[in-house]
Amino acid sequence: MYTAYNHQGKLHSIPFDCIKKSINLLSADSLLFSEIHHETACFSSVCFFTLSKIADNNFSECKKFLNNVPPDFTAPAGVSVVPICQCVWDVKNDEQIYLYATLYSTTWKIPVYSAYVFGSPNIRRCDTWYIEPQLDGDPEPCVRPEGYGTEIGKNQAVNKDSHENGYDKGHFFPVLQTSNHLSMLATSTLTNTALQKSTFNRNAWLRHEKAVIEDLKSCDKEAYVVTGVVPDTKVKINNRVTASKYYWRATCCLKGGQYIGKGYCGPNKQDKVQELTIEELNKKLQEFYKVKSPISIFPAQISLKLNRKRERPS
Repeated sequence: MYTAYNHQGKLHSIPFDCIKKSINLLSADSLLFSEIHHETACFSSVCFFTLSKIADNNFSECKKFLNNVPPDFTAPAGVSVVPICQCVWDVKNDEQIYLYATLYSTTWKIPVYSAYVFGSPNIRRCDTWYIEPQLDGDPEPCVRPEGYGTEIGKNQAVNKDSHENGYDKGHFFPVLQTSNHLSMLATSTLTNTALQKSTFNRNAWLRHEKAVIEDLKSCDKEAYVVTGVVPDTKVKINNRVTASKYYWRATCCLKGGQYIGKGYCGPNKQDKVQELTIEELNKKLQEFYKVKSPISIFPAQISLKLNRKRERPS
């Protein structure tokens, strides 16, 4: 274990295996591990630290991961949500590198959805988990291990909430669909996960995620993905964190010059994932979330084209 300074001069721990993977997996022009002085790790070509940033309602700084328009989603009455731009900090150039977007519910203490641009090939995961300090009133923008702070956990899940028997940390932006090591690191925040039944996560949902990879590899250009959960408001883990009832995903891309979209939904307790049109998924989510306002995952002008037909397996 080494410690590294963030952009504010504070120390955070970085497991050595993560550092070693960074050396092995990233090219020399993207990240170099140049020197270690005692317990301080210094990355000289591009220094980076896992971050996230509370965003405005339009996700202005990371809207490209939402095809420039956030999903049309109004939270149920009494439910608070916070938009987050998930990113890493490039210390050399003193700037943030945005990697995906998350809408997080501080009421349910789980994300509503994460939106990202599909990436492949697969990158191995580094199991270091972070929290978002700003959700609990800490001004530090860096995602960091929870470690300290009397208010930490007030508005978000923390590591102790993920130790419930029979549950996994279910990624919204999965490591399987990241395209580089920085994206992988940025997905390792609890603001990108909900408690997912282990049997569902390791079987039906895993098969589904692999099938999505094969499907989106044939897209002409970028493929946009939004993954979310519907909460089970009757079940709370540690009397704090709302359990998930349904996992859902929507994909959109150009294939052969035409927009193709697919929706997916699976009950967390069953070993199956249903394929839907985007319109069918929008209607199901409106029903599941029990909201009056229509839900539209993708921009209206694209959704109209997606809903005309669904690509079926040959």
